[in-house]
Amino acid sequence: MRFRAKIVDVACLNHFSRVVNTIAKLAKTCALRLTVNKLYFILCDKVANGGVSMWCELCQGNFFDEYQMEGVAAEHNEIYLELVPENLSRALKTAQSAKAVKIKLTNKHCPCLRVAVELPSLSSSSRIVTHDIPVGVIPRRLWSDFREPIVPDFDVSIYLPVLKTMKSVVERMKKLSNFIVIEANLSGEMNLKIETDLVSVTTHFTDLGNPPWASEDGCQSSAQGRDLESMAEARIDIKRLQQLLAGQQVNPTKALCNIVSKRMVHFILLHEDVSLQYFIPALA
Repeated sequence: MRFRAKIVDVACLNHFSRVVNTIAKLAKTCALRLTVNKLYFILCDKVANGGVSMWCELCQGNFFDEYQMEGVAAEHNEIYLELVPENLSRALKTAQSAKAVKIKLTNKHCPCLRVAVELPSLSSSSRIVTHDIPVGVIPRRLWSDFREPIVPDFDVSIYLPVLKTMKSVVERMKKLSNFIVIEANLSGEMNLKIETDLVSVTTHFTDLGNPPWASEDGCQSSAQGRDLESMAEARIDIKRLQQLLAGQQVNPTKALCNIVSKRMVHFILLHEDVSLQYFIPALA
């Protein structure tokens, strides 16, 4: 099992750093899945912990100048590691003015991701700062726990308003309640609502637009045949939503939300070379 990669391009390095930062804000620990073409950051929280799931997919070719990996076996050419994304994020923070960053899977005393940051120096010798980030190797029998979450059959799919605007609304609402109701319809309208014994606050968004979804096999989701004005809603933990919005350092080119009435809200943030899916279960 081997893995080594190198980033030389500053823009790619900063972009990768922003992605890892976003992941660190969403998950204390997560799985890093390495394949020949892609990297994935995966969180599958048990329902007891709030049951949030995350699936972030990156094409390695858009970030790394060099990338080599050999998986567990020829027919299973993948590596699954468990890591604390905050540690990787911290290591990459030291790399902001780096000439190059090398990442390598090592196993001295325990399995580690070694991040070697080559900093520019005035003399001919270069300065290298090395971070060893402990990782756990996830055995193959557990890989099936980290499959891509199935996109639920949603009632409504809608584009999100500008994330900054949404973030400031949610931050204000969080001071008043621990829960938020997200509701939307197929006419491009979305409401964020909180209701407590003392106060009821709703923010309305209109003209957001609805994505033209069709599932893989050509059947439409249960959104088909729905009354365009009728709202689908889910009540979720406001902290989870705030985490998602506060962690956004990858400005997505598209951001949308699928609502499975009273069951789940599924967010999809797309950037040209990164896609992030985040699932928040509804509360009764």
